[in-house]
Amino acid sequence: MKKQLIAAGSALTLLALTACGSADYAATEIPPKPVAPTSTAPPPAGPNCTNNGVDELRSIAPTGALPPPHQMPAGSTMEEIYRNRRLRAGISADSLNLGSRNPITGAIEGFDIDMVREVARAIFGDPNKVELVVISSPQRIPALQRNSVDIVARNMTINCARWQQIAFSAEYYRSGQKTLVQRDSPAKSLADLSGKTVCAPAGSTSLDNLNKYKDRGVKAITADTDTGCLVLFQQGKADGITGDDTVLAGEAAQDPYARIIPNERISDEPYGLGIPQGNKDFVQFVNGVLEQMKADGRWKASYDKWLAPTLGPAPAPPKPLYGRR
Repeated sequence: MKKQLIAAGSALTLLALTACGSADYAATEIPPKPVAPTSTAPPPAGPNCTNNGVDELRSIAPTGALPPPHQMPAGSTMEEIYRNRRLRAGISADSLNLGSRNPITGAIEGFDIDMVREVARAIFGDPNKVELVVISSPQRIPALQRNSVDIVARNMTINCARWQQIAFSAEYYRSGQKTLVQRDSPAKSLADLSGKTVCAPAGSTSLDNLNKYKDRGVKAITADTDTGCLVLFQQGKADGITGDDTVLAGEAAQDPYARIIPNERISDEPYGLGIPQGNKDFVQFVNGVLEQMKADGRWKASYDKWLAPTLGPAPAPPKPLYGRR
């Protein structure tokens, strides 16, 4: 009980700190030339899209070089964002190393936050021209559909069903679903938690995958946020948490009594930046920014800062797939 109370306090503190905000980052120059698109073959249209690792990952190819900051094309989505004087980004503030509030500085920071700051830099010449709007996993798609944010960077898996509701950038990171348990748990797989309760965030593909284990006796429960699952786990209301390895690494760092089950990767989770449907020009613009980040080392620098300490050396950045119209 004592260890649960001690660990729960850290998660509850992080949960209480989540809110809207922004913070300063050191400037990094963008090179003048983007990298050429890699693939142009068109994917199947509409309902024929299949989650085969190719169809769902095809985004819209950039056209030519990015416009210089402060010079967005007339009538474009980027010009509208520029006139609004900030990029509105839906993010997490409780996913350590992806998007979380630093309890010392108050800044919301992480790998996902770096992605949207570089998009802001490309539009305004200033990575701090971002309004960070804290949203939960279930709020990601509705926020884009209501146009209450311009972009979502919240460890969001690209899949065909979501393409019917929103648009995506090209893949910017490849995660995988794993399971976190108590350090003294003998479980070697998610299936070993038969008769146990496992938490996954509501509205997530992690929950979809968890529900497939119901026939093996695994009891699924949900929370609106990743930290919500961690609190349930630390209170003894959940025997495990399943989710993206990036998220679980941050949770394990907050709880010395937790461990991630090794050698079991339940699924691949390709992350994309969510964008409202119809904003094709902004999808192309964002893809141009991502290409530059992958080519000039800014993507790797962000990975090394936030993810390498828990997930190991940086892999090669995901190659963009294009062809969607």
